This record gives sequence, C-alpha cells and structure tokens, in this order.
Amino acid sequence: MKHKQEPTLANSVADSLLASISGITVSVVCIEIEQETFIEFGCYLYRASIVVMELKTTENSPPNTIEILQSLSKSIDLAKEILERCQKGTQPISNSELGSIIVQLEEVIKHMGESLSLIPSSTFKDQEYAELAVNSLSKEMQNVCFASQTSPRKDIDMQMLSLDEQAKKELTRTETETETERDLYSINVEFSMDNPYLLDAPYIVKSASSSTRSSRVKQGSMSSSIKASQQVAQFMEPMYETFFCPLTKKIMDEPVTIESGITYEKKAIIDLFEKHGNTEEVFCPVTSQKLVSRVFNSNIALKCTIEQWKERNEVARIKVARTALSLASSEQMVLEAIKDVQTICQGKPQNKLQVQAVGMLPLIIRTLEYEDTNVRFAALELLQKLAEDDDDSKEMIAEELDFSLIIKLLSCSHQPLRHSSLLLLLELSKSQYLCDKIGLVPGVILMLITIKYKPSTDVFASEKANETLKNLERSPTNVKLMAENGFLEPLLYNLVVGNEEIKTEMASYLGETVLEHDSRTYVAEKVSPSLIGMVHSGNPLTRMAAFKALSQMSSYQPNGKILIEAGIVQIMAEEMFTRRIYDELMDSKIEAAAILANIFESGLEHENLRVNSHGHTMASDYVVYNIIYMLRNSTPDELNVNLIRILSCLTKYPKSMATIISLVKEIETSFTLIELINNPHEELAVATIKLLIMLTPNMGHTLADRLCKTRGQPENLIQIPNDVTRITEKQAVSAKFLAELPHQNLTLNLALLFKIAVPTILQTISQIQRSGTRSSRYATSYLEGLVGILVRFTTTLYDPQILFLARTHNFTMVFSELLMKSSSDEVQRLSAIGLENLSSESINLSKPPQVKKAKFMNLVNLPKFLSFKSSRKTKITVCPVHRGDCSSENTFCLVNAKAVDRLLACLDHENAEVVEAALSALCTLLDDKVDVDKSVNMLNSVNAIRHVLNVVKEHRQDGLWQKSFWVIEKFLKKGGGQSASDISQDRLLPALLVSAFHHGDGNTRQTAEKILTHLNKMPSYNTSGYTM
Repeated sequence: MKHKQEPTLANSVADSLLASISGITVSVVCIEIEQETFIEFGCYLYRASIVVMELKTTENSPPNTIEILQSLSKSIDLAKEILERCQKGTQPISNSELGSIIVQLEEVIKHMGESLSLIPSSTFKDQEYAELAVNSLSKEMQNVCFASQTSPRKDIDMQMLSLDEQAKKELTRTETETETERDLYSINVEFSMDNPYLLDAPYIVKSASSSTRSSRVKQGSMSSSIKASQQVAQFMEPMYETFFCPLTKKIMDEPVTIESGITYEKKAIIDLFEKHGNTEEVFCPVTSQKLVSRVFNSNIALKCTIEQWKERNEVARIKVARTALSLASSEQMVLEAIKDVQTICQGKPQNKLQVQAVGMLPLIIRTLEYEDTNVRFAALELLQKLAEDDDDSKEMIAEELDFSLIIKLLSCSHQPLRHSSLLLLLELSKSQYLCDKIGLVPGVILMLITIKYKPSTDVFASEKANETLKNLERSPTNVKLMAENGFLEPLLYNLVVGNEEIKTEMASYLGETVLEHDSRTYVAEKVSPSLIGMVHSGNPLTRMAAFKALSQMSSYQPNGKILIEAGIVQIMAEEMFTRRIYDELMDSKIEAAAILANIFESGLEHENLRVNSHGHTMASDYVVYNIIYMLRNSTPDELNVNLIRILSCLTKYPKSMATIISLVKEIETSFTLIELINNPHEELAVATIKLLIMLTPNMGHTLADRLCKTRGQPENLIQIPNDVTRITEKQAVSAKFLAELPHQNLTLNLALLFKIAVPTILQTISQIQRSGTRSSRYATSYLEGLVGILVRFTTTLYDPQILFLARTHNFTMVFSELLMKSSSDEVQRLSAIGLENLSSESINLSKPPQVKKAKFMNLVNLPKFLSFKSSRKTKITVCPVHRGDCSSENTFCLVNAKAVDRLLACLDHENAEVVEAALSALCTLLDDKVDVDKSVNMLNSVNAIRHVLNVVKEHRQDGLWQKSFWVIEKFLKKGGGQSASDISQDRLLPALLVSAFHHGDGNTRQTAEKILTHLNKMPSYNTSGYTM
C-alpha cells in the first residue's frame, strides 16, 4: 500500500515545489538592490526546477525521491523568508544586512546543490548526457559565490586602507627596524625562482639608481644583452611588500586577514591551521600573537590592488617583450620574451588585444624563420594562443603569416614543431573568412590529407589534420580542391545531404574533377541516386550539373552496372524520346544519349532493360525506330554520334539487329548513314563507319551499291596520310570498312580500281612496314585495311582490268613478302587468303610453252656452219605443278614466287585463323586440276607433311582438321611409301583420327575414315570421293 501512495505523494511535493520556485523567480526580478545577484539566484532556482520536473516524470524514480524533494522544499521555504525582507514597501536595508541576506542565499543554493547530488546515477539509465548535466549543476551550486558590492566580514574597514596609507604604515615599521631602508617601495622579501611576476620575465632588471633596495631576486637565466638596456626597465612598476605572503614569499592571489591583522595567502594559512590541528595553540607567524580564533576574512581591498597592479605591469611587460623582440640580440632573449608573453596572455583576452595594439604580431611571426627549434615552437604556441576565440586576431595573424612556411613545418622531422604548426593551422581554420585563403595556399590541402591518412605514423597529427580539413570543408572551393587531391568524402556528403544550391555546386565540381579509376566506382555507389534525382529538378543549372557528373561516371565502364541498378536507363530514355524542355542551357537529349551509350558500351546485357512504363525495352522496335527517326531529321552532330553508338550496341541482339537492317535497307536511311561518313565531325564519321562495318555481314552488297552511288565515294574513304606516324582513326576504320564489304562485288572493285591509286596504297604499306606499326596508334588497323583492299581484287581476277592490275604490281610477291614481314596476325591471314585466290587462278593462266620457228630460216637452207641455231636445243622451264610456263607475276604461281616455304612456316603459327588461311593456300597446289603427283613430291621435298601433322596436333577446329586430313589423304594416295611411312609413324595421329571420326562434322568424319582405312585401322568400304 505504501508503494502505491509514494508516487502520488512525490507528485504532490514536486508540484508544490515547482509552484514555489515559479513564484520566487518572478519576485526576484522586482528587487531593485543588488539586482544582478538576485537574478543570478533566480536562474539557479529555474535550472533546479528542470531537475525537479525530470524526477516527477521519470519512469525510473529513485527510492529517495521524496527525501530529495522535501529537502529542496525546505530550502525554497527558507529562501521565501529571506526574500520577503527585500520586498518593496519594507524599511531600507543596511549594507551589512544586505550582505547577510546574500550570504544566506548562497547557503540556500549550496544546500540545494547537496540535495541534487543525492540523486543516484541509476535514475538516468543510459542517458549519460542528463546525468552529466545534473552532476555539473549540483557541483556548480555547491560552490556558488555571489559577487556582491557589500560584505558582512569583520574588520573590513581596516583592510580598505588606501595604497598610500599601507605604504606609509610599512615605511614607519621598517624605519624602526633599520635606518638604511628609507625607500617607499622597499621590499625585504626573499623571492624564489617560482615567482610568476618577476621571474617570468628574466630579461627585466631593476634600474641602477635603486641602490638602496635590498632585493634578493634570483636572476639565473637573465640575458646579459638585456641587462644593459635601459629601455626595458623603464616600463616596470615596483612592487609593494604587502603584496607578498609572509609564508609563501609570493604575490598573493587570495589574500585573507587573520585575527592578528596580518594578511596571508588563503591556501597557505589554511595549510598552517590544518598542520597544528584543532587542539594545539596557533600563533601568528609574523607577530607571534596567540590566535584565539582561526577565522579569517578576505582582504578585498588588497586583492583589488594586487589585481590592478598586475594589469598595469602586464601591459608594461608586453612593452618590454616587444622591445626585447625588436632588439633580438640573441635567440635566448627572444625565447624568454615569447614565453613571458605566453604567460601574460594566459586566460586574459585584454592582454591579447594589448599584444596586437603594440604591434608585436609581425615580430612574433618573424621569429618563425629562426633556426632555433625552441624559438619557433614557442612562437607557434603563442600565435595559437593569440588566435584563440578571436576571429579578428586570426585575420591579423593570417595577414602577416607566410603560410608556405607553415606547410614546410608540417613536414619537418621535429614532432613538437610539427604538432604546433598543425594546431596553429587548426585554430586559423576556425575562421570562416580564412577558409578560402588557407585552402588556396599551394600544397596545404594535399599535405593535410596526407597527414590525415597516416595515423600509424602520428595519431595526434592525423586527428588534428582531420579537424582542420573539417573546418576547411565550409568553403565549396576547398571541397573541390580536396576532391582533386583524392579526398572525396566532403564533396560526396554535400552532394547527398546538401540543399539544392550546394548539390548543384558539388555536382558541377564532380563533373570537372578527374577521378582515379579506384575511386570512380566508390563515387558512383555513393551519389548515383542523388544525381539521378537531380535530373528531374526544375532548375536548369542543377540538371546541367547532374548530367555532367553522370556523364563522367558513365564513361568508366565498371560503373555501368551501378548506374543501371540506380534506375538511370529509364530516366535517360525519357529524356531522349519523350521529355521536352525548351530554352535550356544544354541539350539534355545529347547528354542522355551519351550516358546511355557509355553504359551500353561497358558490355553489360541491356536487351531487356525497360525504357518506359509501357513495357518497352532497349531491344524493342520502339527504341530502334525512335533512334532512326532522330537520325533522319538532322539532329545535332553531337547527338547523332551517341545515337549511332547506341545502335552499334544494339546490333549484338538478333531482334534489334533485324529491325536495324530492315530500316537501313530503306533507301533514305542507308543514304543518310552513307552521307554521315563524309561529315566533318570526325567522331560522328568514325562512329557511323563502325556501325556500317557491323551491318556489312548482313547487308554488305546493299551498302556497297549505296556507296558507289554516293558522290565522292568510295575514293573519299581512302585518304593516304602524308605521314604514316599520324594515321587517324577515321583513316583506319575507313580502310577496314572497304576491306570488309563483300570482296566479290565487282562494281565496288572497279570503282576502287579507277578511283584509288593502287601504287600509292602499296607505297603506304611499305612505309608502314619500314617505320613499324608502333609508330602510330592506328597504324596496324590501317595496314590491315589496306591489305584487305588488295585482297578484294584477287576475288575478281576474271575481269581483264583487275587481272592486269594484279599482274602489273605482282600481287603474288606482295602477299608473299607480307607473310613474313608483318607482325600483324590479320595481315598474315589476309595475305594467305590473297595467295590462295591468286593460286586458284594459276592453272587457268598457266599455258604450255610454244616455240615458234622463224619463217625466214625455214625458207632458206643455209650451210650448217652459217646457221644461227645453236648446236644445243633450247631448254624451256615448265612448272611441274601447273604443267605450263609459270611466273609469280603473270600466272601467280606460288612455287615460282617461293611462297611455299613461307606458307609452311605459317602453319606453325599460334593463331588458328592464320594457320587455316595458309593451309587453304597450300591446298590449291593439291587440287585435281594440277599435277598432284609432282605437287606432292615437291611438298615432300620441303617436309610439308610434318607441318600438317603438327597442325592436327595443335588445333582442334573442325575446319582445320578437315583441310589437314584432306592434305594427309592426298599424301597417302600420291606420296608413295615415304609419305605413308612418315604418316604411319606418327603415334598420336590415329587417336586424333578416331576422335575426329567420333566428334567431327560429316566431311571431317568421312576424311578421317579414309585415312584410317589407308593406315589399316579400319576395314575398306566403298565411299564416294571427296575433294576440297
């Protein structure tokens, strides 16, 4: 039952207590005397009321809640009684009575603080902040001391003697003791080295005229250069003996007067009393008077006098220090002066202002150039202290400071000096005005970032560098500089959580910043959603900045997946096809198309990516039709480039490829694309040619016909460079396009024959081979295209004009030379194809030799000795393979051109395509139209069968196996016992033949079966003949 009543009772007491506190806080405002003190009292009550409300409402009430509230209520009731004596309408209050009231109010606050300290920590659970706040308030209330204009202390009048009266009293006393000391300011106190007001400035010396003074101040480290200076001593005001505590021999901070009338330092006299205990008699250390009471009172007058003297002499010491820095006769003197100024400025803002007023800042900053590490360290500490909590001081220091020197100190090996430099920079960075100035100092941000990311080297420096960077982040310019130096977090944070203006600025910076590959993916993951959201903004500047940043991110291929997952495809498709915004600062269609092209070129599957809410995907007819429509309608070149790039990406999907082909076959579209080849915008022309190359396998003849019907084509596609080291991408892809178009297209071949100088092409090939393909980025591709164009002509040798061309320039020797001199696999493959095509015509061009007799010689029978005929018969060379008069130039004979060895060498190539092309060329020497027996004998003489067997072992492609087996069969049939022996001795061949028999296609199986039969590995069956 008791537990149920306690919450109700506690609430009742708390409500009553809060009402009383509210009434008191209202009433204290009306008290006219000591108004500041009473208002301060009311503030303490108000702060305590918050704790009372917390006790009332908390779910975890402590067991002693009622005791705490009742104790507070007693204190509030007492406060009410005390304050009633100060209300209006009552009799005037004397100073002594007012002082007594204030002391009583202090006791009330202290008692309340003690009550609050009884609240257990369990009351706050995990609310550490609340516990800390209550404990702090409790301690503050227990140590309260109201600054009153009146005091109830005893004998205050005696202590309020003026400075002159004290001096005269002291003079009278000293005259009695000694006749020699007559100076008004004489001091008979022996000082220790710890005296903060004399020895803090060891360069201060007494004037030589004070010969009657008997000061025994130790001056161990005083600078000899300063001792001779009269400028230093003139500022200092002498000290009064009464300033010093008889016990500590130091100037007093808290002077108190005891019963004997002697004043001591408060702490010193308390220690003396405690030393004697409560039972022993205590005597005054100076007068030896027995003390009846141990009560002491603050000597407020003396305390004020000492403080005023300190203030005057601190100003004087600042001037002395300035003089010392100006003289700067030694580094030791400079160090002492700086340290003294540090002491003077400790916790006293007015002294900092005085340092600035006397013009010390330039002198202090100048000392940073000293070689002495201690001087520089002290100067940095002093500058930091002067800059604390004062933006004006920060700006004055920054105006004089050479920041490059601070940057140099940041990298020095002396750790304290490095730390002080960092702390000064940290303090200056707290000024918003200085953020830009600091950030623009060359190297400062890079240095801070370097230190930040090396905590293992120096943890303290790393933390302070991080804090400095945090301060500098307030400047957008600094954020950009940080990003440029690899510290991207501030930029990314502002881009995600900032307002629209900040996001716009950060996105603009991101678009301009060149990012490392390692950081591009990280950036995309962090800010892609935010940037995509900015695209929908109605602010043109925001949209432009977002597009710029997205374009840069999309250019890095690994980011494609991240952007797709963020939903960029549909947004960009809408920008391209449906969204209409007029009078924008940019063309959003161009930007959107560029971003999509970048993403699709990354190689990701995008066929099924949705582009709108209607279910259309990237590979749908909707997208292809829209892009073709935009190309037909004279859109800007920059947009056309990206549209072409997107179409090129779509060609790898059968559905979209079929749609593209059907549209391009239309006359208008095909001519539109052909015309784009000649566009002066080179990037557009290159992109268009690349697209046409992709379409060539499916509609090559159509493109060739359209090309020949276009003015200026095809000759404009072959532009021979003046310098082979400066081949452009357009020249390379143009040559490749012509090489890729159907080789058998006679119309195109004749157009090339009549409009292109073949000798110039041959000369260019020769120049590229001499200078090397590494001389230009596109040299290899251009060379392959030129060789491909020459190969075109070998497919239409039935045309007399093209035959004449091949003979005139000896194409057989050209391709034979290219087989061995080129480092490009494609050039070797094309050369082998060219030789195959030429060799296929050799049997048709090779004719039996005919010896014609001269008619005149037949009609006239001359004597034998007058005959012009040689006694020996004329020997005519006949090609053993083609059975006629052959040459590399006229009949394209491979044997005569010595191309056989080169083709056999190509059979050992690693590239299967090169091997297959070379083998196909050699197969023309085993065709049924030639003399196979002699051809096999000729090939046996160069050990051709060994090369063929190696092909079977090294490659597994059906096409290669089929041709290799066909050649092996020919050798078995026509090569005699030697060939059969060489073939049968190959141990691996039977296993390969069995594998081909089981897994090869029809023709390969049939040929493998025949060889196995020849090798007696299979029974003989009647099979139909098969030829290549």
